[in-house]
Amino acid sequence: MHLFQPLMYLFTMQFLGLPQHLQLSPGGDKSMEILLPARGLCAHRGAMESHPENTLVAFQAAIDKGAHMIEFDVHLTSDRKLIVIHDNTVDRTTNGRGQVSAMTLEELKQLDAGLWKGPEFIGQKLPTFEEALAMMPVNIWLNVHLKSAQGIGDLVTREIVRQNRQHQAFLACSQAIALEAKAVYPDILICNMDRQSSDLDYVHLTITNNADFIQLKGEISTDYRKLVSLLQQHAIRINYFGTDDATQIATLFEYGVEFPLVNNIVETIQISTDLGILPVEPIYPLH
Repeated sequence: MHLFQPLMYLFTMQFLGLPQHLQLSPGGDKSMEILLPARGLCAHRGAMESHPENTLVAFQAAIDKGAHMIEFDVHLTSDRKLIVIHDNTVDRTTNGRGQVSAMTLEELKQLDAGLWKGPEFIGQKLPTFEEALAMMPVNIWLNVHLKSAQGIGDLVTREIVRQNRQHQAFLACSQAIALEAKAVYPDILICNMDRQSSDLDYVHLTITNNADFIQLKGEISTDYRKLVSLLQQHAIRINYFGTDDATQIATLFEYGVEFPLVNNIVETIQISTDLGILPVEPIYPLH
């Protein structure tokens, strides 16, 4: 049965008419094709409502529930290593104190990143970007939010290419970081995070920058229909930050937004399932 699961997944999802993005498996193996979701839910910092955010257990919980996209944040350490954490400091989500950028990877790895969420998560560590990337299935989108630091676009892109994840991983970043990343790999996928004073200006800038994704936020209005139409004309995929509300999620999908970010993927995955968007059955890299 296991041998046929990827093929069944391809057939089922194509029949439902959901995915649109076809890719070969990492490593150049042409015997299997990878289909990425055309729409679905993005697990914001993994399953952050039920698990310690931006940790491997939070990512695994999101994968187990069938998330279509996972978002996580990457910082540079003082010794220029890539660490997964949202805040500029470690104070809120670890048992330590201090600026992430002022600490070495070794120092950060000594911290407990799970206890603050509950005793059942004691011993969880801050993952490196390499560790986070390596555990991900190849058939979900990876929304990699880069925190501003000179050189981060270069280093993250090199790791994405090294692990053959360029088909699924996109950088949510400023245009300055995007240019840095594209100097390493010109076809790296970009989500424009240089938001403007209005949604329309933001859409126009995203089109001008030739970005692959946009991440809308704020009030959900009927204007989204026009914005979505404009973005679709330029093949730009549309995220929204963020909501766990069932009515809002349904409205976003109705308007053409493809990936709402949610905090509680464990429960909200049922919302998208009820709308006919099936959870992803994970496929892992062939080694």
